[in-house]
Amino acid sequence: MASIDIASRSGGAITRVLRRGGAGLGPARRRAAIALPTSSRRHLSTAQSLPPTYEKLFNKYTDVRRVLGKQRLTLAEKILYSHLDNVEESLLTDTDNGRSIRGKANLRLKPDRVNMQDASAQMALLQFMSCNLERPAIPASIHCDHLIVGSKGAADDLEAGIQTNKEVFDFLESAARKYGMDFWPPGAGIIHQTVLENYALPGLMMLGTDSHSPNAGGLSTVTIGVGGADAVEALVGAPWELTAPKIIGVELTGKLGDWVAPKDVILRLAGELSVRGGTGSIIEYFGSGVDTLSCTGMATCCNMGAEVGATTSIFPYTDASARYLASTGRTQATRNIDALQNFPGAGADRDAYFRFQADEGAQYDHVIQIDLSKLEPRINGPFTPDFATPLSKFKDVAREKQWPEALSAGLIGSCTNSSYEDMTRVESLLKQAADAGLKPASDFYVTPGSEQIRATLERDGTLETIESAGGILLSNACGPCIGQWKRQDGVTKGTKNAILTSYNRNFAGRNDGNPETMNFLASPEVVTAMAFAGSTTFNPMTDTLKTPDGRDFKFAPPRGLEGPQTPFEAGEPSLGVLSQEPDPSAQIAISPTSDRLAFLEPFPAFPDSELSGLRVLVKVTGKCTTDTISAAGPWLKYKGHLPNISTNTLNTAINAETGEVNAAYDLDGTKHTIPELAQRWKERGQEWLVVAEHNYGEGSAREHAALQPRYLGARVILVKSFARIHQTNLKKQGVVPLTFANEADYDRIAAGDIVATVGLYDMLRNGGQGDVHVKVTKEATGEEFLIPTNHAISKDQAGFILAGSALNLLSKGL
Repeated sequence: MASIDIASRSGGAITRVLRRGGAGLGPARRRAAIALPTSSRRHLSTAQSLPPTYEKLFNKYTDVRRVLGKQRLTLAEKILYSHLDNVEESLLTDTDNGRSIRGKANLRLKPDRVNMQDASAQMALLQFMSCNLERPAIPASIHCDHLIVGSKGAADDLEAGIQTNKEVFDFLESAARKYGMDFWPPGAGIIHQTVLENYALPGLMMLGTDSHSPNAGGLSTVTIGVGGADAVEALVGAPWELTAPKIIGVELTGKLGDWVAPKDVILRLAGELSVRGGTGSIIEYFGSGVDTLSCTGMATCCNMGAEVGATTSIFPYTDASARYLASTGRTQATRNIDALQNFPGAGADRDAYFRFQADEGAQYDHVIQIDLSKLEPRINGPFTPDFATPLSKFKDVAREKQWPEALSAGLIGSCTNSSYEDMTRVESLLKQAADAGLKPASDFYVTPGSEQIRATLERDGTLETIESAGGILLSNACGPCIGQWKRQDGVTKGTKNAILTSYNRNFAGRNDGNPETMNFLASPEVVTAMAFAGSTTFNPMTDTLKTPDGRDFKFAPPRGLEGPQTPFEAGEPSLGVLSQEPDPSAQIAISPTSDRLAFLEPFPAFPDSELSGLRVLVKVTGKCTTDTISAAGPWLKYKGHLPNISTNTLNTAINAETGEVNAAYDLDGTKHTIPELAQRWKERGQEWLVVAEHNYGEGSAREHAALQPRYLGARVILVKSFARIHQTNLKKQGVVPLTFANEADYDRIAAGDIVATVGLYDMLRNGGQGDVHVKVTKEATGEEFLIPTNHAISKDQAGFILAGSALNLLSKGL
């Protein structure tokens, strides 16, 4: 690594945060920072009344209508297809002249912007730097939200987090200054909430380096979670590829009743679809019930669409959407939207209008109907977000399965449920309990989603209610939701316990590193009420609590406000966005002695032959998420240092042949951890593959889960099925993802077996066309046999793999 002097930097955003009260951006400058991009404006006399972004959208939409004629489109398809680089090429190639687009067309898309959180931004920026560009081709933002540990409380945790991660934050800020990206300092808020408040607009298409980026679909955007290499594609101006998703329609009717929250819509849907049911699909909500939901409630549903594997989720634009835009200082956006939806004027064909709703007669691949009036609160978990239990049955299920009845902690907030509406509904319960003399029986943590939310709640007295009830206010950051939680209650690793959270994901060990912690997902209201009971078997809809004076107390249904009665507060000025033009003179802050940041070395190109002599490193059984492949929590500190973070690779995977966790065996029979054996094989030049089961790479859009195996010598991952984002990440890093054509062949292959590919090289040279087999030679007997496989490698992706990685091509401007 080259030594880079950072002594010339002064007065950066991190310093401003530590000073708590330094000069920040005022409201006017913040509004300027979120102005719509003006690049690529096409001046047409028919569209001069539209702002540049919507003019561009309208022009592309006109092309889509020209190509597809009277074909009915869903809202997601309207927005997605209106961001195609070449409409005819994408929609008419191999699609029966546009009649069979879903699941077949290879969409080459031009997103409007990219948003990155600090853990994933490190590697994305390191890759972008390798492309030697002066600025990104589209607007981008960096959000420092993942590296703050929740522990003692907001102020202490933020200060400790800044001190611990200063070199990473300095690096991110210096890169933002150099390349002209927006920089949101630590404490400013969680990426998805900040994006919803500042950048999301109906009709935009955005990429986010986090699996829960679809949160912005609550404001009618198509927002897709991706890995860092995907983000770099968009940042350099290259088209971003996506197989045209199928569309799952969710028809909402009725209106939510007492105790039922928007969170219960997605908890119920997760139970129906499972963690794989949305793979390869967009979830689009429609129906009369949509109009009864708040904008942030819709965002909650879209956020957790990631838990069913959906590419993204989206809602139509409603009156609630307009109210949210106005309350977040974007009234002009509502006028722009009205102009678009009413353009080009009376008397035109209905298809000439761009409306933020599905066409009448649009068809969905599958429709799920949910009557909100009949919906019951649900609790999902433990260990998977799709095991859904109605609240009325949870007590019996918990006792039948012998889950802990004592609730050790209740945690609300996060990017999923930290809205003003969520918090004021919780406030109504806290006030009831306070009037009855009750305090939470379990530890009770609250995480605001952004400084704007926190400041507004403080202004309106909600924070005072929370703190008076004994709630522990954490920093405006991800915290316990993504494993950044230092527990203060004495629950140690290995201790079986239960927590209730309003989060989105609950894999084993995710929140506190303890695989015995059972995390049950519910709405903030249900979590809060059960925290007062200190019990997982309490039902606030029917059960009572004893007050200190011996009376029976029963919660009345929660009530709250959709949004503040006056516009949101901006909050602490030092937590405002740093937004500026690129500064080529800015020096990137990476120390040559850092153990947290390291420049990237390019991966070698694919050999001019088939792969041969590969060995199966480990055969994995059961759920193998990106948390399994590359754990978060304490490992987040190494996100910018590939050699260091690679030492956690697959360290919670279960060996299918021995049942052991994080155990692999060398060819001489010696036992090692999985990353240790991978490193040993890397050092002796032994390339390898992993064999695994269904939905491999489920969970976070964690690019490191592809980078780390590649760095250690993986060439192939052979599984029963993949999660979408991870499969794409593997291809971008030059790892070949293959699935068993016959799932039973999983049982025929074992650790240590010798593997060679048959047809892979020709398939790659033919741009993804052709079949691939793997030839397996049994180590013990020498027996050989062929296993047929399937792949989903496009022409461009074949080029990435042949080059060694997508970055190897992008850095050459190809």
